[in-house]
Amino acid sequence: MNILFLSRWFPYPPDNGSKLRIYNLIRQLAVQHTVDLISFTSEEISDKHLAPMQPFCRCIETVSYRPFKPRRFKAILGALSPLPRSVLDTDNTQMHAMIQRKVQETPYDLIIASEVDMAQYGRYLPTVKILEEIELASLQEKVRVERSPFKKLRHILMWQKWARYIVATMRAFDGCTVVSEPERQLVGSLLHKSGCATPIQVIPNGVDTAYYQGDFGKPEPDTMVFSGALTYSANYNAVDFFLREVYPLIQAKCPDVKLMITGRLNGVPVNRLPARSGVVFAGYLEDIRPTISRSWISIVPLKLGGGTRLKILESLALGTPVVSTSKGSEGLELTSNQEILIADSPSEFASAVLRLFTDPLLRQTLSHNGRQIVASRYDWQMIGQSLNEFITAISK
Repeated sequence: MNILFLSRWFPYPPDNGSKLRIYNLIRQLAVQHTVDLISFTSEEISDKHLAPMQPFCRCIETVSYRPFKPRRFKAILGALSPLPRSVLDTDNTQMHAMIQRKVQETPYDLIIASEVDMAQYGRYLPTVKILEEIELASLQEKVRVERSPFKKLRHILMWQKWARYIVATMRAFDGCTVVSEPERQLVGSLLHKSGCATPIQVIPNGVDTAYYQGDFGKPEPDTMVFSGALTYSANYNAVDFFLREVYPLIQAKCPDVKLMITGRLNGVPVNRLPARSGVVFAGYLEDIRPTISRSWISIVPLKLGGGTRLKILESLALGTPVVSTSKGSEGLELTSNQEILIADSPSEFASAVLRLFTDPLLRQTLSHNGRQIVASRYDWQMIGQSLNEFITAISK
């Protein structure tokens, strides 16, 4: 097939969850198909970005992305529109023109619009189309957890606007994908109520298991790692919860405990987080593997957010045991006490960490089982094959 892939994120370097997914899906698609990429970019693209993508893409074109600014005049007017404000405010005429030109030049068999941000650029094209990775759970969750009546009403109105937009968009697409079964049920319920029968396929996140093989260093006793940019509000909330309510319980029993927090900190108010001894903010690391591999435990104390957690899959692929909340492991087919430990309250989370600190057999068991389940269920090659089967069925 000739495939045109429309991306909100330029895939290289694959240094956040969205980029990792896009990079690996394009890489897998390129095994069987010819892929052209049109992508937004938030930075100047040079040969160091283009060269790693050229083995997988016949053609690469980019457009500078203009981020959503709620106070911009167009965004303010969007409050009166049936469309979500961010859709109106970020709509890019250059991107529309580039896609139209490309479609006129090349007879594409399939267009893949990656993430809901790209739906507006693909929905009217006269070609078989798939919207890849719809994520709505985080929007619905904001309604559930908000306590302020005014903010809750605002979130309800936002949810309703997005729900209508997704249903209208799906009528123009031939298929869509989501990363987890809970997300499939949520999107499916919206489409079913509206009488829209667009097929939905779960294409989970994954890892390149071969990339995580090797010796990256011996795990150091009583060490933990949290990998994830604190620029993402759900990660910041998770770290705040852990430092405020869980870490002191662990430190009381294990005074020498250490926690490494990795990921971008640009503009993050780190000074508002509880100050704890033994905690290091490492910032962005080009290669996260040694840091995770040398930690006894990877923690995922998430309370908010949607999708599936690449940080869990990365840790399991490296053989580092994971302690996560139920929300953190949501969407992954993992069993507590077999491949992962799941704990939600501060005392339960602290107990799970301390249990791993003092039980080498449990660490060994989780490490072995974690590697096995990632290799058998979450390797990108297997996920790529599932996507290929879906697009083949859609294109018939």
